[in-house]
Amino acid sequence: MHRTRKTVAVRERLGEVASDIRFPDRYQLIQSLKAAAAAALAWAVTGWWLAAPMALMAPWAAVALVQGTVYRSLRSAVELLAMMASGTLFAAGAAAVTGNTMTAMLIALPLTVLLGNWLPVGEQGLYAPTTALFVLAYGTYSLPAVGHRLLETVVGAVVGIAVNAIVLPPVHSLHVKNLAVALPRDCSRLLRDLSEGIVEEYDEERAEGWHRAAGELPGALSELRAARGWSTESFRFNPGHRMRRSTPSPSERWDVVWAQVGNQLLTITLTLWGTASERHALPRPPGAFLKDLSAVLAAASDVCAADETIMEQGPDDACLEERAGHLSRARRALADAKRHLHGPGPDAGASLGSLVAGCQALLDDLTPGEDGSALTAGGARTGRT
Repeated sequence: MHRTRKTVAVRERLGEVASDIRFPDRYQLIQSLKAAAAAALAWAVTGWWLAAPMALMAPWAAVALVQGTVYRSLRSAVELLAMMASGTLFAAGAAAVTGNTMTAMLIALPLTVLLGNWLPVGEQGLYAPTTALFVLAYGTYSLPAVGHRLLETVVGAVVGIAVNAIVLPPVHSLHVKNLAVALPRDCSRLLRDLSEGIVEEYDEERAEGWHRAAGELPGALSELRAARGWSTESFRFNPGHRMRRSTPSPSERWDVVWAQVGNQLLTITLTLWGTASERHALPRPPGAFLKDLSAVLAAASDVCAADETIMEQGPDDACLEERAGHLSRARRALADAKRHLHGPGPDAGASLGSLVAGCQALLDDLTPGEDGSALTAGGARTGRT
C-alpha cells in the first residue's frame, strides 16, 4: 500500500515536470539547424581552401553569427571579429615575448577579459579571452600562423552571415501579432472569471488571485513592446522579407489602450481584494449591486473577446456591430449598478464608488475614439510575417 502511494506520487511529480518542459518551436529548430550547417560549411571551406587541419576559428565564428536577425548578425560580426582579433594578437604577442605557454596565458587572459568587459560589445566580449586560449592551445605564434587564424575567423563570419541571410532569414512580426491577440484574450478571461466569481461568496485568496492575474498584464505589454523591437530589427538588411505573406499587425495605439485597460483591472481587482480581506475596513458590497456589476464585467468580457477575434481575423462589419452591442449592454448594466450608490452608508459607498469608477473608466477605454480610430476599426496596419 505504501509503495503504491509512493509510485503514484512519483508519477504525479514526473507528470508535473513533463508539463513544464517547453519543446523547441519552429524558429528555434530552424536557427539551430542553420547554425550547424554554417559551422559544417565553414569547416569544409577552410579545410579545402586554406588546407587547415584544425580550422576551429571558422566554424566557431559561423555558429556565433547565426543570430536572431540579419542586422544583428552584421553588427555582431564587427564586434566578434574585433574581439577574436584582439585575443589572437594578445596571445601571440605574449607567447612570442615569454616563450612559455603558461606564462603567456597569465599575461594574455587578464588583459583580454578586461578588454571584453570594458568595451561595449555585450556577449561578444567573451570571445577575446576564449580566442586567446585557442591560440595558445595551437602552439604556433608566427606571423603567418596569426594571419591564418584571422583569415579563418573572417571566412567563418562570412559563412555565418550568408547562411542566416539566405536560408529562411528570420522575421519576427508574427510573434507581435500573437502577443497582440493574447492581450484581449487574457483580459476577457479575467473579466469572465470576475463576473462569475463576485456573485458567489468569494474569499480573500480568490480575490488575491484576481489581482495577481491583473498584475501580470503589464508584463505581457512589455513583452509585446520588446517583440516590436525585434520585428522592426528583423526587416533591416533582410533580403527575404518581401517574399513573406502580409498579415495585419497592430499599431502602437493598441498597446496604449490595453495598458489603460490593464490599469483599470488592477484598480477593480484591488478593490475586490480589499472587500474580501479581514485586514481592510472596506465592507463587501451588497448582493444586488454585485449582480449588476457581474453583468457589466460579463459584457466587458464579450467586448474583449470581440477585440481578440478582430485582431486575429481582421475587422468586419458583423464583428464590429456585435462588439458595439456588447459595449452598449455593458453601459446599460453600469447604469443599473450606479443606482445602488445612493443607498449604502459611507463605508459601503467607498467600495461601491471605487468599483463603479473603475468600470466606468474600463468601458471608456474600450470605447472607440471620436475620430473613428478605435483600437479595432483603425488600430490595425499591414505588416509582414
